[in-house]
Amino acid sequence: MTLADITRTGILAAIAEFDRVGRDEFLRSTGFQRARDYYLELNGLLYDSKAVVRYAHGVDTGTPLGPSDFSGGDKTVAARLRQLGFTVRQFRRFDWTGDEIVLACALVQENGWRTVAQEDPRALELSELLQTPAIHPLEGRGPNFRSPAGVERKTGDIVSRLPDYAGRPTNGNHLDGEVLRNFFDHPDEMRALAAAIRAALANSDETPPPMVPDLDLADLSIEEGGVLLRAHLRRERSPKLRRDKIADAKSRGQAIACEACGFDFFRTYGPRGLDYIECHHRLPLHVSGKTRNRMEDLALICSNCHRMIHRMAPWLTVEELGTLVQR
Repeated sequence: MTLADITRTGILAAIAEFDRVGRDEFLRSTGFQRARDYYLELNGLLYDSKAVVRYAHGVDTGTPLGPSDFSGGDKTVAARLRQLGFTVRQFRRFDWTGDEIVLACALVQENGWRTVAQEDPRALELSELLQTPAIHPLEGRGPNFRSPAGVERKTGDIVSRLPDYAGRPTNGNHLDGEVLRNFFDHPDEMRALAAAIRAALANSDETPPPMVPDLDLADLSIEEGGVLLRAHLRRERSPKLRRDKIADAKSRGQAIACEACGFDFFRTYGPRGLDYIECHHRLPLHVSGKTRNRMEDLALICSNCHRMIHRMAPWLTVEELGTLVQR
């Protein structure tokens, strides 16, 4: 039995059956899981490539293929489909980020440290939340991106790393165990972090992340939260907020210089550096919440000190960074 036995007629028969019974029943009857990478595309619809090929082989030869018969994997199946004149699309695999795993772990904790079934309304709700473009771009997503079944698998990954879990841990993500330990060591803080991430995602009107990475996010740690740090930086980069803080500082006779190291852009660069400074929120977004901006909650700091504050968790205060610079 080889893929060479499959014909275009057999593939079209498989697609017709797929359309007749629907994806879930078609996959159940063929014994395959949902495709992760490769899909056959026809008339704007996507079909799970291996399951379709399995059914088509049965049509053409009388003997359907099983999962163990695909020794060449998805690429071999895709190559055969293209030979038969079909369009095959490959989708990216998006690893779960620290933010997403924090939300999944909070769900597991809420569920008594048990896997959350895909039929559970909470899995459906989290799936919908994670499909916003605030974390992953829309481009390159497959039809199963962060599906309820994916949420169930991820909560199962986390459960498999519990200290009293009897079986072998699943492959999962290297962050699963780290997030789980944080929930055990700092339960209140992690629940608060999960709530803040959830709120940021629910209220996000952010466009997909740009292709060029934000340098301030390069060394991001789980405790900071990518979604929250992006929201925090958006607030700090508000031109109006910066203007208001500079005006407030001038009204009180404060120099427009870094409050951590004392660097003055005007003294170094002359008129080109006049009134140039960055504005920093002293409290992270998940601590302060969506509060009104008070001038005393803001600090004027230079670009270098600003990046050093955000470089790793826990964030240093402006005063702690100033002490570090002096030392």
